[in-house]
Amino acid sequence: MAAPISTRETAEVPWGNTVLVEFDEGIAWVTLNRPDKRNAMNPTLNDEMVATLDALEADPRCRALVLTGAGDAFSAGMDLKEYFREVDESGDPALQSRVRRASAEWQWKRLANWSKPTVAMVNGWCFGGAFTPLVACDLAISDEAAQYGLSEINWGIPPGGVVSRALAATVSQRDALYFIMTGEPFDGRRAAEMRLVNEAVPAERLRERTRELALKLASMNPVVMRAAKVGYKLAQEMPWEQAEDYLYAKLEQSQFLDAERGRQKGMTQFLDDKTYRPGLSAYSDE
Repeated sequence: MAAPISTRETAEVPWGNTVLVEFDEGIAWVTLNRPDKRNAMNPTLNDEMVATLDALEADPRCRALVLTGAGDAFSAGMDLKEYFREVDESGDPALQSRVRRASAEWQWKRLANWSKPTVAMVNGWCFGGAFTPLVACDLAISDEAAQYGLSEINWGIPPGGVVSRALAATVSQRDALYFIMTGEPFDGRRAAEMRLVNEAVPAERLRERTRELALKLASMNPVVMRAAKVGYKLAQEMPWEQAEDYLYAKLEQSQFLDAERGRQKGMTQFLDDKTYRPGLSAYSDE
């Protein structure tokens, strides 16, 4: 069992209340906080998430981020009334551009390339537009009974935003097209089977397992962690020759920026002290 969570610190979030932040031993628990709307993402929440990611990126209390939702949902997707109807009815193209920009800014542009490790904790409903921040997080743990769905086809539109692109980055074409074209829901077990999430666990173990993973990520060398995860994401769409040059550049950059001198310590532990064996024991900063 994980150690009791006894070090939580609720952060002051001066820009609003649709996002909650708690700190816990290097983890920032970021909660979408519209439980009465199943955490549907409206323009206010999108603006507050941009501000939250900005603040946490520079906050030393955050070494890893967990994204989840209040109540019984991760997120039901985009708020149809506030994000679509009210913006459409305003007749203001500039407003539409602004709300779309804020949505994309946090849901994939910043989150997918964020400098610190991120974990999505899917605690319930995850529908439509919520697939984008889910996939943008580096890793994901789900309640095995969580409900997922791309129901847009049932009410006359294709999946919005970059949801289809997010699916293409994580699951097979057969799985993606089946759920896009039928609109049928699926549960957390199925999400894990098709690798939309890393693991699905019973609801009573969800926070414990997510915290265990986030603590491990928070304990890692932050410079090397960023180089490793961003390097992978960018290199996967590069030609091999370009990827080789880019990844060696990231390796050299991480050595230059790493005040902890992780590479030298790791080499010493492996070659000289014989205290580190890959796959058998964890590298130590000590």
